[in-house]
Amino acid sequence: MVAVFGDAELFEKIGGSLLVGEVVGDEPFAVLLGDDIVVNERPCTRQLIDIYQKYGRSTIAVKEVPKEMVSSYGIIKGKLLDDSLYVLEDIVEKPDVDKAPSNIGAIGRYVFTPEIFDCIKETSSGVGNEIQLTDGIRNLNRSQKVYGYKFNGTRYDTGDKVEYVKAIINFALNNENMKDDILEYLQSVIANNDDDASL
Repeated sequence: MVAVFGDAELFEKIGGSLLVGEVVGDEPFAVLLGDDIVVNERPCTRQLIDIYQKYGRSTIAVKEVPKEMVSSYGIIKGKLLDDSLYVLEDIVEKPDVDKAPSNIGAIGRYVFTPEIFDCIKETSSGVGNEIQLTDGIRNLNRSQKVYGYKFNGTRYDTGDKVEYVKAIINFALNNENMKDDILEYLQSVIANNDDDASL
């Protein structure tokens, strides 16, 4: 299995096919988009690989998203096979809230069969007048099953400024060499803000 790391905007817009097609050949491969960080003892990609090895089909990481955020995700319609695993019936790129088939959104971790490349090539321009990876997945799902796995772990969307700061703080607090200094700093910031608010 080949792992491919990529810029989120590039993969979402052109499916990354021109970048990774020659590298992976006919092998299944994992795609990890850099603006998603998932923290868990068992990495998210490893969880997807386990599903792939069981079913032999492309598997994408999914999670429940707030209703007001569905227009920022590729949203799946799927049949729930167990507590965490869906077989996809459809996937829609950034739908309007009132047209979304669910609130289960895809995040930037995927394991694909190599057939995804042909499916991307057959995809016409979609949202934003760009070729969307989501539409390639939709095409793939017409010829072979695609699974969505509700992964275990804490996910940070570092494309969002607040989530980016949260990720940095939480990683720092989990580092024994930094924890005390960061806590002291945060406490001083909170204390100063409280003082300013009382003026």
